[in-house]
Amino acid sequence: QVQLVESGGGLVQAGGSLRLSCAASGSIFSINNMGWYRQAPGKQRELVAAISSSGHTDYANSVKGRFTISRDNAKNTIYLQMNSLKPEDTAVYYCKGLIRTTQHSYKNSDWGQGTQVTVSS
Repeated sequence: QVQLVESGGGLVQAGGSLRLSCAASGSIFSINNMGWYRQAPGKQRELVAAISSSGHTDYANSVKGRFTISRDNAKNTIYLQMNSLKPEDTAVYYCKGLIRTTQHSYKNSDWGQGTQVTVSS
């Protein structure tokens, strides 16, 4: 079984920064393509940033130049550095992705519990 645990959220003023972490644990060989998502109240969940197994990154237009996704394969962990935060970044942030469970098997992870990010104006 694979578990993803997000952490690092909190309350911050506009213009501030936060660093989110997503640690994968359980029956893991390695983490593969991973992404950070967010869901604001009354809105659909959206992809914010993605990182491939080789380190290629991609971002939603709304966060380009402010957010940076990264990974530490040795720790089976991905990060989201969020700078110049805006009130519209307020949401619950989740990670999800493709987990390599054995040398030849992959599994899409379930959603973690998420971490709340609140940006005050």
